[in-house]
Order: sequence, then C-alpha cells, then structure tokens
Amino acid sequence: MARVDGKVVFVRHALPGEVVEVSITEDTHERYARGDAVRVLEAAAGRVRPPCPVAGPGGCGGCDLQHADLPLQRELKRQIVAEQLLRLGSYEWIGDVESVPPASGLGWRTRMRYQVTMGGRLGLRAHRSHEVVELPEQGCLLAHPDQPVPGGTYEPGSEVVVAGRGRSSAVLVDGELVEGAGTIVEQAAGRTWRVSAKGFWQVHEAAADTLVDAVMAGLDPRRGETAWDLYCGVGLFAGPLVDAGVSVRGVELSRGAVREATRNVPKAKFEAGRVEQVVRRWPGRVDLVVCDPPRDGVGKAVVEQVVRREPRRIAYVACDPAALGRDVGTFAAAGYTVRSLRAFDIFPMTHHVECVAILEA
Repeated sequence: MARVDGKVVFVRHALPGEVVEVSITEDTHERYARGDAVRVLEAAAGRVRPPCPVAGPGGCGGCDLQHADLPLQRELKRQIVAEQLLRLGSYEWIGDVESVPPASGLGWRTRMRYQVTMGGRLGLRAHRSHEVVELPEQGCLLAHPDQPVPGGTYEPGSEVVVAGRGRSSAVLVDGELVEGAGTIVEQAAGRTWRVSAKGFWQVHEAAADTLVDAVMAGLDPRRGETAWDLYCGVGLFAGPLVDAGVSVRGVELSRGAVREATRNVPKAKFEAGRVEQVVRRWPGRVDLVVCDPPRDGVGKAVVEQVVRREPRRIAYVACDPAALGRDVGTFAAAGYTVRSLRAFDIFPMTHHVECVAILEA
C-alpha cells in the first residue's frame, strides 16, 4: 500500500519498504486507486524472481506473491491475520503461519479452472479482468503434478476444469464431464471420501488432513458428546467426530453436498438449508460445534444460535482473516473467547491463508 497526494494506492507485485515505479491500473474511486509495480528501484530482502514467467505485472491473476520467498510470504500473512484479529476482534494473536508440504510451495492444487483464449489455448484470467493470459509452456506451476493435462481443442471462451489427480480425476468443459469419472475419490482423516467432480474439496492436497488434525486437537472430543457440523460440505469434520464416538448433526446449503455427506458419513445426520434457519429448529444443547463457512464468515445470526446452546468448545475454520476477526469479536461479546488459533499456509504463492480458531466460554 502506498500513498500518492493523499490517496491510497494498492500496489500488486511490490513488497513493504520497496521503492518502485507504479503503473496505475484502476482509478475510479475517490479514496483509492490500484496499481502494479512495473520496475523495482530498491528491492526488499526476500524478493525473488518468480518461477512462473506470467506471474508478474500484466500476467496471470492467480499468484500474487511469487515475487517473495516463502518465509516472507508467511510473515506477510501473519501480519495480516494479526492485524485483522486485533482491529476487528480485539484479540491479540501471537503466532506464526505454519508451512504445509510440499516445501517448494508449488504443485499443490488438485483443482484447476482454466479459461480458453480466442486462439483455443488454455489460460488463466488476469487480475480483476476477463482477459485470459495463455499458460506458459511449463503449464501452471501450482497444478498438482499428477493432474491430467487437458488436451484437444476447445471453443474460445469456454471453461475447462480439472478435478482430482492420478486415477481419480476428471475434466469438465463448461460444466459437462468430458473425461474421467463424475465422482472423485479422496483419502483424508483415515477415511475414503467420494466427492462430485463439480463439488467442493480442499484444493491443497494436504489441507484436509491438516485442518482435521487442528480441529480435532482443539475440540478434544469425548465419547458420548454431541456436535454440530455447520457448513459441513461432504462431511470432512463429521467423519472424524463420529469415529471419536460423537453424535453429529450437519447442515449445508448444497443439497448435492448433503447427499454426498450422508454417503460418506452414514452415522451422522445431515440437512440441507441455510445454516441460520436450520439450526434454529434443532433442539437442545450441544457439546461441540465446528464452523467452516465461506469467505463471508458465519455472521451474527449464526453466532447467536450457537452460543444459545452453550457448547463446550467451538472450532472455527476460516479462509478470510477479516471475517474471522469480525466473528471472533461477536463471539467474545457473547462470552466465548479464543483458546487457541493456528494459521496454515495452504495457499502458497497467493495472499490467502487458512485459520483454525478454538473458542470456549
């Protein structure tokens, strides 16, 4: 972030403390503009040459931190998490963003969404744009090495999705299956999971195990307890809880995901619908709650329903530090404070970070 004549400029491909030349890419707001660092005059420690030739200014919009080494990337993310938690949740976090294999920070994505250029080649969108940047010869370095490489010719403007890896993978063009199986088989938390090729699964190959381990360690479930799995997806957290002897109810907006959760974890009870509406109907108290919401977070209505049931502990899995900070503040006002918080670098080379907060009264 820079300031020019009193106006904030958000600058991509720069690092804190650097002196750079900036090309303004968007200037439609009174209070701020956006720009790109097109020349580095004084580089920061930790700056590296991006391994991908289209990762810099004017290139692909997916990797926004390839110009920083991995330790610096994690330090920047740590600062963001700490700042959002303090500013929005009045919680002072002292911790680090934990690394997750592979150590290179490359080759981890098990789901890729490609766009097709006007020339029929695969590419990825530029930042905040519908423009498609053609893939370099080496392909996308974030894609898992065991993913199939889509071949053939595609209609310009179409979308090609590759899900899974190895023998359990699929290729979809504009939502239609053209290669592989409609169901992807994943292994995590000592279980086998079946997920629709169109459905949601953590894109980092190690994310599912990493997050389950953090949630289970934080909740410390006891046999005979009850649990809610909110925004349950295909049952990733419900499964280990059931295996620990816990009675689980789950809710998810997607009916397809609920069908898959029911098949994956038949001993749990799942329901499709809006979380804030469904949990209002659920009776009695609950011992444990897992929340794994989308980027918007859980919000005040869900917080109120959860704390009303007086759970012993709550595990909050967050992909957006700002939403986490806001909801931590809402939980705190209702008497639940952070017992522990861990942050994981399961989106290396990007600004995204995943957190697991454990709250208790």
